[in-house]
Amino acid sequence: MNLALTVIQITAPVFLLAAIGFTWVRLGFEYKLEFVTRLAMTVSLPALVFVALMNTEIEPEALARLSVASLVAYAGIGAALFALIRIMRLDSRTFLAPLIFGNTGNLGLPLALFAFGEAGFSYALVPFAVMMLLSFSIGIWMIAGRGSLGRIIREPLMGALFLGVLFLWQGWKTPIFLTNTLDLLGQIAIPVMLITLGVAVARLQPKQVRLAIILSVIKFAVCVAIGLGVGLWFGLASLPLAVLTLQLATPVAVTSYLLAEKFGADAQSVAGMVVVSTLLSVVGLPLILAFAL
Repeated sequence: MNLALTVIQITAPVFLLAAIGFTWVRLGFEYKLEFVTRLAMTVSLPALVFVALMNTEIEPEALARLSVASLVAYAGIGAALFALIRIMRLDSRTFLAPLIFGNTGNLGLPLALFAFGEAGFSYALVPFAVMMLLSFSIGIWMIAGRGSLGRIIREPLMGALFLGVLFLWQGWKTPIFLTNTLDLLGQIAIPVMLITLGVAVARLQPKQVRLAIILSVIKFAVCVAIGLGVGLWFGLASLPLAVLTLQLATPVAVTSYLLAEKFGADAQSVAGMVVVSTLLSVVGLPLILAFAL
């Protein structure tokens, strides 16, 4: 009973904030999705990431091990889901990248923070960074036949990651006034990202719901199995193992729909997977936390 209550206390704020965004749009109120997303991704989230890495007490070696484990896990997930798509004779341009790369930012980072605190958030940044690098290079290549690694390197978020790792490695600290400023900026990131997730889901028009359910369930099972297997193989401690598994198991990201729309894949089928996998995550992700806590 206590475990169930703990899991509810962790996950309820995440999904309630997303529900606020969903309800806001359904009531017909205006929400400037592009402006809010740009604010979060260029100012608030980079500030949050930098301060979290700078202040973390995790050994750089542990983060490096998790980085390699994340790369191997994504490679295994990619291979398994590519085989699945070939067996089911689905269009790989539409389905492969969305199934591999989950919503590690809007959903995974807040859950890791609420469940495991600052240390869990710092660990969660690693698979998030790996996912971003892969999704904006190999992921775009899967959809459009070309990658965009240069674009992701120019993103403020990647600069914050690299700077945060450098400050962690060297033991540097920013002046207190600057740290406090960055901390204030970072505090708006998580609620804004969660509300924006609800807004984005509310605006999608799902298609092929039955197929989306099947693929979402398979995605969750494959990601959890590979996350646990790779984490144990690399000898990760219980906290980074739980965080890695949680991040890999996050639902299909809204950005996958935007990329499908931009590059001419079946965007409405991807929308179906975003909506269905996000709804299924209300049950699936708390189960992971229940075993991890």
